[in-house]
Amino acid sequence: MIIIKAIIPVAGVGTRMRPHTHTYPKALLFVGGKPILGHILNEVKKLDIKEVILILGYMGNKIKAYVEEDYPDMNFVYAEQKKRLGLGHAIYQAEPFVKDDDSVLIIYGDTIFVGDISKGKESDRDAMIGVKIVDDPRRFGVVEKKQDKVVNLVEKPDYVKPMPAIVGVNFINNSKLMFECLKELMEKNIKTKQEYQLTDAFQLMLEKGADFSTFELDGWYDCGKPETMLKTNKYLLDKKTKVIKTKNSVIIDPVYIEDSAEIENSVIGPYVSVAKDTVIKSSIIKNSILNKGCMVLNAQLTDSLIGENAVVDDIVEKLNVGDNSKIRYSGK
Repeated sequence: MIIIKAIIPVAGVGTRMRPHTHTYPKALLFVGGKPILGHILNEVKKLDIKEVILILGYMGNKIKAYVEEDYPDMNFVYAEQKKRLGLGHAIYQAEPFVKDDDSVLIIYGDTIFVGDISKGKESDRDAMIGVKIVDDPRRFGVVEKKQDKVVNLVEKPDYVKPMPAIVGVNFINNSKLMFECLKELMEKNIKTKQEYQLTDAFQLMLEKGADFSTFELDGWYDCGKPETMLKTNKYLLDKKTKVIKTKNSVIIDPVYIEDSAEIENSVIGPYVSVAKDTVIKSSIIKNSILNKGCMVLNAQLTDSLIGENAVVDDIVEKLNVGDNSKIRYSGK
């Protein structure tokens, strides 16, 4: 099958990542050397994608500005989710941009996945669901199968046994049926946890006779909370490192440091991501993410998220500091 269009919902507010999402949409939070959305788009570029449909909402103008500057060779169109009514509702906003015979790739916009997604596109089935086998499925949505055919989708089952958990990468050949099922959910007001769910639409497709199977990915990494964001950063930095010249400093790999950062008399790493135009002086930093333009002086930081243009001065602490904040030792 040839994937013609990708649908990526990036309308979420990301309340659990506040204060950082007060000023930036969740999909643009910096991790492992680039925004979350950048990691996703880099994978999409590897496939034969003709068009990327971004479902915008909260601070959608910043999403548009980012992709048009950093991915000028990709073709983007934009749909808007005016009300946050669930993932299924978000995906339905792409319907005007998808023809009945189009195949689509749906990737959740807040998760970084691991593995070769091209494994899922070489099929003529109605849908291929990306999965990862987990020993305890009670926290996940899972698929139940007979041989290689999906027969049921279960959200957070009450049993404990190895099961294929849904990763958030889905190839849909029968996009016409998917949109029909999404429309039916909304017309009949069928909700799960007060939202229209994509999983419920997939289940309805199965009940209408759709042929689903799965393909395995190595896993996925959540960016929904500060602690999981740091774990994701750690994983990504294990796969690569980038270091610049520093002054009287020690760099402990793996780290990612943008060329325009200024580092003096400091120890950086391991597992530190440093964005553009950041200044670090006389500090020790490990397992942390420092966003664009922040300044860290005379500090010792670990397990910390420092927002864009924030100033941290003379602090020994684990911090979660939003954009344009100033944190200084009270004795100064």
